[in-house]
Amino acid sequence: MSALASIPFSVLDLAPIVQGGTPADAFRNTVDLARHVERLGYRRFWLAEHHNITGVASSATAVLIGLVASQTRTLRVGSGGIMLPNHAPLIIAEQFGTLESLYPGRIDLGLGRAPGSDGATQQALRRGPRSGLEFPSLVEELRAYLAPERPGQAVRAIPGAGLDIPIWLLGSSDFSARMAAELGLPFSFAGHFSPEGMAAMRLYRHLFKPSAALARPYAMIGVPVVAAPTDEEARLLATTQQLKFLSLIRGNRLPLQPPVESMDGHWNEWERAAVEQKLGAAIVGGPETVKRKLEDIVARTEADEVMIVSDFYRHEDRLRSYEIVASLKQNAGVARSA
Repeated sequence: MSALASIPFSVLDLAPIVQGGTPADAFRNTVDLARHVERLGYRRFWLAEHHNITGVASSATAVLIGLVASQTRTLRVGSGGIMLPNHAPLIIAEQFGTLESLYPGRIDLGLGRAPGSDGATQQALRRGPRSGLEFPSLVEELRAYLAPERPGQAVRAIPGAGLDIPIWLLGSSDFSARMAAELGLPFSFAGHFSPEGMAAMRLYRHLFKPSAALARPYAMIGVPVVAAPTDEEARLLATTQQLKFLSLIRGNRLPLQPPVESMDGHWNEWERAAVEQKLGAAIVGGPETVKRKLEDIVARTEADEVMIVSDFYRHEDRLRSYEIVASLKQNAGVARSA
């Protein structure tokens, strides 16, 4: 029995800017993708905070969440994530309190501790070199602002206080897995760029303590997926994500590039190994290949939900990829009921 029939699929979007495109184009594509996956039955649509990356337009994350929520009806929309050490917790409480007040019952607040940027940009964000170490206390402060107002509370999040906004912890190592387990919060693992740390999923389940927020552990895995009608076409289209990670490794961040017939001549052996390591969990192929590999990663991680991130140069190829993945779930459901 395929696990894909019952497991929810969700989407992580970075509002990618392609070569020759603009941020305005990226935002239109983000809204179009959100509407598309909503029709296909995806559960969540999250946007990730990054800064000073030429090919990523999702820096003003809360603003984009509001845009997507305003243009959809059933999707849960949220952050995957807000890099909390970049912000005052009160500001995030107010921003997401505003979003939850506008779109009640549809907003998720995913939190990370990485800078989402380079060293110079960290300074521009007024983030100190040890800010990541403050993450637990920042999460505690944020949760206090979102909790019901206490007698004598001097500083309140208006709006925000007392609103039921689900908080997720995001991570690419066992730090946030341990913290999410200790606090009894849902956990999302960044398998889309850190496949070697999937043991964090098991650690989270092992250490989980029930809380008022969550009775049982709930873990989501991020996976890069490039789906196409055939394995051959998918491998061609996947060169766009390989070129993306190659540019990041080189420190020369570029907009998403058109696919190339071969990566030979674009990278050396060390760079190839580094890109392949980052994309170790990537699923690239036609429908049957994607189905088999999705089933395998769900079985290995025992994930409760799969969040898919897809890098494509052409927007229509990205839409088609999400259609193919949705069809695998629908077909699995038909087979299950037959």
